[in-house]
Amino acid sequence: MKNFMDENFLLQTETAQKLYHEHAAKMPIIDYHCHLIPQMVADDYKFKSLTEIWLGGDHYKWRAMRTNGVDERFCTGKDTTDWEKFEKWAETVPYTFRNPLYHWTHLELKTAFGINKILNPQTARKIYDECNEKLSQPEYSARGMMRRYHVEVVCTTDDPIDSLEYHIKTRESGFEIKMLPTWRPDKAMAVEVPADFRSYVEKLAEVSSVTISNFDDMIAALRKRHDFFAEQGCRLSDHGIEEFYAEDYTDAEIKAIFNKVYGGTELTKEEILKFKSAMLIIFGEMDWEKGWTQQFHYGAIRNNNTKMFKLLGADTGFDSIGEFTTAKAMAKFLDRLNTNGKLTKTILYNLNPCANEVIATMLGNFQDGSIPGKIQFGSGWWFLDQKDGMEKQMNALSVLGLLSRFVGMLTDSRSFLSYPRHEYFRRTLCNLVGRDIENGEIPASEMERVNQMIEDISYNNAKNFFKF
Repeated sequence: MKNFMDENFLLQTETAQKLYHEHAAKMPIIDYHCHLIPQMVADDYKFKSLTEIWLGGDHYKWRAMRTNGVDERFCTGKDTTDWEKFEKWAETVPYTFRNPLYHWTHLELKTAFGINKILNPQTARKIYDECNEKLSQPEYSARGMMRRYHVEVVCTTDDPIDSLEYHIKTRESGFEIKMLPTWRPDKAMAVEVPADFRSYVEKLAEVSSVTISNFDDMIAALRKRHDFFAEQGCRLSDHGIEEFYAEDYTDAEIKAIFNKVYGGTELTKEEILKFKSAMLIIFGEMDWEKGWTQQFHYGAIRNNNTKMFKLLGADTGFDSIGEFTTAKAMAKFLDRLNTNGKLTKTILYNLNPCANEVIATMLGNFQDGSIPGKIQFGSGWWFLDQKDGMEKQMNALSVLGLLSRFVGMLTDSRSFLSYPRHEYFRRTLCNLVGRDIENGEIPASEMERVNQMIEDISYNNAKNFFKF
């Protein structure tokens, strides 16, 4: 029987152990997609307690606590203390066996705080106090956590109207770790509620100093913001979409649709889909012009619990995997850009694992030999960024594409304690490849190439692909 979470955690063979310890573990982290709060990095934020850094905003843990019968006030409530919230989490942890939260919890305690104890109600107070004592020390600040995990670059997720003042402040402070913005223009194509869309466009007009009265004005304002993001080091865009949009449309139709929704009139479903289709193409062309990478996170159905959405708002743990027939639309969208010679580097992330092979085969349709892995299958995302989900993603990519050209893992997280997800991924990767070697499916005589592949997927591929 193996010990829990020892140095060879998840590494089932001697070859896997060597691959991880001698190659994957030493590589720095490029976290090219996350949701960190830029102001925390700029201000080198000091966390008040373990609850704040660990449970604040963590809807993964909130979902588990609710499922375990914990009252909402101990998840998101304002009338409970940090200790009371942490105590309820500690009571939940023993019920999370086989859930990735159990592994993440103990990996974070071990790597961030040097704590090897198992978290449960009996150990909770001692762990809480020990972590809080460490959090009071300078090296446990926001920047200190990034240094602890050997982070080299992080890319936050930012709206076109964001000022990026904290990115600028961080850069000008001389902080050695790069924090770069990512262009996330979802609200610029969210035309379902006319009043919300108009309000957003008015804010866009204000920050861009472009008077917006028609569709062309809005695109001019967005281009100006796109240029500003590029000046601040942005190299990626990101789109959170339910499914891909690739309706046929004319320029005249899109201009008329803009006038209609900007004037306060609700659009038909067909008009909404046409507008979104046009915007995705325009954004794709902007990214191609600058040599950016476009990312697409698709397949979530969000805010399913209306009661809780009204009470708590978005991103509080009431989203799930959706079912969408989107392969044809995805292909049509990519083909439109490709036909016009404007298909930039692209990463596709699916949330439903039944689409793994769909995406893995879609990549090959649009690889053009210009750069290795131009069209990427993104790492397991959200509900899939755990051992089983990551293995399935890498197996599909291996069988139907080139795992060697994969740009690897990211945290997709708001937490400064989420960097061990890179370690979790690297251990899983090394275990997969190590098992193949031990089974005679990859020749042991090619270890030099294998070693390089592990280092590439862990770090080098991302560094070369994004050119930060």
